[in-house]
Amino acid sequence: MGRSWRNFFRRGKEERQEEEERRPAVATEEKEEAPPAGEAAPSEPSGGWFGRLRRGLRRSRESVVGQLNAAVAEFRDAGDEEFWERVEEILIASDVGVPTTAKLVQRLEQEALEKNITGAGELRRLLVEHAARMLEGPVEIDLSHRPTVILMVGVNGTGKTTTIGKLARHLPARSVMFAAGDTFRAAAIEQLQKWGERVGAPVVARERGADAAAVAHDAVEAAKREGVEVLIVDTAGRLHTKVNLMAELEKVRRVIGRQLPGAPHEVLLTVDATTGQNGLRQARMFKEVAGVTGVVLTKLDGTAKGGIALAIADEVGLPIKLVSVGEGVEDLHPFDARQFAEALFGEL
Repeated sequence: MGRSWRNFFRRGKEERQEEEERRPAVATEEKEEAPPAGEAAPSEPSGGWFGRLRRGLRRSRESVVGQLNAAVAEFRDAGDEEFWERVEEILIASDVGVPTTAKLVQRLEQEALEKNITGAGELRRLLVEHAARMLEGPVEIDLSHRPTVILMVGVNGTGKTTTIGKLARHLPARSVMFAAGDTFRAAAIEQLQKWGERVGAPVVARERGADAAAVAHDAVEAAKREGVEVLIVDTAGRLHTKVNLMAELEKVRRVIGRQLPGAPHEVLLTVDATTGQNGLRQARMFKEVAGVTGVVLTKLDGTAKGGIALAIADEVGLPIKLVSVGEGVEDLHPFDARQFAEALFGEL
């Protein structure tokens, strides 16, 4: 079945009871809701979300599995070091990363030797199993706080603002508020306001060039005053190498914490999968500065190197919480380690 939106969010007992009581009404409303202006109605590809994920990872799978198939066709002995070196090269080329690849191949080789595995199907099953284990982590988003504050961070062009809008569409919360913390670009504020109109979320904003920490302060105060369930704070895209911009992000986080002890409760980093190993460096730096709790991997449909997910999970120790394989609202989905491993390393 895989992970669904319903079990992706962790809530308090009262919130769960309230949702159960109103579920029939919500289901009817969602069925009759027309898609927002400028947004096509979502179509469900064959195979549901797993089918969509497989389509999104097609380029990665064809690149990786095609080469693995060629290598496995010549596989005769689990003790063949040349074969395992070839597997290492293929995985590294798909951005799994050198340390993670070495660990993965070592485990594969050891189990293949112990079980005397020689068949391609068995070997691929082992690869999926071990990759899934590496990718497993705490993926739920905790909504038990009132308000729950989610801080979105990342470099330019990774899809932070779009992810905020998509995520809000799936939230079980009845009241959501946005904070337009990307004050560098007027377009970013306008984009967030459009998403706010679509999902019925008020947007706390100031003029372009305003102090992002001040926007965050205003938003937390407004969320507390109005009894909002979830506050999502947008931030300006910034290169992880720019010390002054990272310091500003640290300030935003600090201000939120002063206004609401324990917040932000989630810090989600959007990583563009097409950036490859640079995404790994981003994850390390943002984790250190912003206290990232999870990663949203975007643009997986535009890369042949989906293996970056394994590198981030294994080397940085950050769970992948959400993945995006397209522009539509339904193309964002909770991460499922097993499904992802099967979609990446399964049959062509």
